[in-house]
Amino acid sequence: MSEPFYITTAIDYLNGQPHLGHAYEKVVTDVIARSRRSLGQQVFFLTGLDEHGQKVQQAAVAEGKSPQDYCDALAVAWKGLATKLNLSNDDFIRTTEPRHKQVVQAVLAKLHAQGEFRVGTYEGWYSPKEETFLTAKDRLPDGNFPSSYGEVITLLESNYFFPLKPYQAWLIDHIESNPDFIRPAYRRNEVLGFLRSETLEDLCISRPKARLAWGIPLPFDPEYVTYVWFDALTNYVTVPASMGDAGAAGPLGLPVRPEVPPLWPAVHVIGKDILKFHTVYWPIMLKAAGLAVPRQVLVHGWWQKDGQKLSKTTGNVVDPVAVVDDWGVDAFRYYVTRELDLGPDGNWTDAGFAARYQAELANGLGNLVNRSLKMLKSYRAGKVPARSDALAADATKAAEAVKAAYAAFELQGALIAAWELVNRANKYVEETAPFKMAKDPTQAGRLDEVLYSLVEACRILAVLLWPVIPETAGKIYTQLGLAGAPDRLESTSWGGMVAGSEVGEPQPLFPRREPAAKDGNACKTA
Repeated sequence: MSEPFYITTAIDYLNGQPHLGHAYEKVVTDVIARSRRSLGQQVFFLTGLDEHGQKVQQAAVAEGKSPQDYCDALAVAWKGLATKLNLSNDDFIRTTEPRHKQVVQAVLAKLHAQGEFRVGTYEGWYSPKEETFLTAKDRLPDGNFPSSYGEVITLLESNYFFPLKPYQAWLIDHIESNPDFIRPAYRRNEVLGFLRSETLEDLCISRPKARLAWGIPLPFDPEYVTYVWFDALTNYVTVPASMGDAGAAGPLGLPVRPEVPPLWPAVHVIGKDILKFHTVYWPIMLKAAGLAVPRQVLVHGWWQKDGQKLSKTTGNVVDPVAVVDDWGVDAFRYYVTRELDLGPDGNWTDAGFAARYQAELANGLGNLVNRSLKMLKSYRAGKVPARSDALAADATKAAEAVKAAYAAFELQGALIAAWELVNRANKYVEETAPFKMAKDPTQAGRLDEVLYSLVEACRILAVLLWPVIPETAGKIYTQLGLAGAPDRLESTSWGGMVAGSEVGEPQPLFPRREPAAKDGNACKTA
């Protein structure tokens, strides 16, 4: 059995409804999880919600609810998004769960017992919106703070602090010694640049309960609750530790179950805005607690719409649920994976979405599968002919490229490589003109070769594309008369369609759509 592969999304802060960025991160993480399963690895995929903190408390008060009732109501929508996006997550963590509280307090208790924390008084600026303390370095040249911090207030209060400086040299060495620890490389360089030029300040890991009651109490001082980021980051360890994974539970003094597979450490998929938390604070927290640091942190960019920042205020938004309801989940999953490579920023346009749907899904993949099966039904009563290797070299080349791309987290590259086979097979139809061969009895053998090559190419494409468009891949398998799921990349060797077997009924995979409305909106985005 292969080594377990543990992958996580960031947990979403529960103070609003899901948007395109949330959906994108979940989809690409799911594609990675599914591709690793396809490659034969044992995968554990975690996503979830971050539910403590001042913003949640304030939002609950504004709605006249308790914080827990507020979170419970919103969690329904967020769990619904995971279902809507057809995620294959193995667990869904909420930071208000007892299992999480237990692990957070175990980490805090261990660090406190080791003398890692100090008590100090903070006097200075604070951003309630971002729940973070600010310094003069955060100010703009005109003396103001960036608008992203919202209203900045001054505070004077005692708290517990975690000195990070003693771990700074270690962290620099770890990142330098492990070039793939942070990807893409320019994000790694960004973190190293920060660590080499700035001295890490002490991290405030508490908030007075008198100011913020909605949080996990410190196990050594009940007058304080845990800083929301210290709480949230620990979620990644919570699940394996509460399962009894020795690598996560053991160092924290929690019960170990030898039969539990060794999940920890994880691969984290995060957005660029929370880079420092996951590549500076989190590794140091783990190192201090005697836990292994993450295997890898994969950092994705942000989405714009029509070249402008996504904004609820201006109405420039993309509602992923509306798009899925209108176009189908696989169309959404395909577009966000194909349009944006893991790393840079991307730009959603309704016209671009519609164009990829029509050209690549409907006219490309969908048309290939539909006409290949229709021809087999019409010319051979749906019976698969004897094996032919006419497209074997093309299929093998595509399969190897797709596997390599998945293994390297190059999801966009995997789709580009798969579409080389889609395009080649469609071109093969035009080159061979099987509809003409069918009229000439002397071409029967050649027609058999063409028909076999087309349906076998469709079978292999179902396997190659399952991580990205699993619902469609399953439909292709069913229409080919195949049992099970196309979820193992090892089955892409040419020759899987058995001569004499009978295919099912062809059905459109991606129905063609009417042209965009006069207002230019090709899909429902709000």
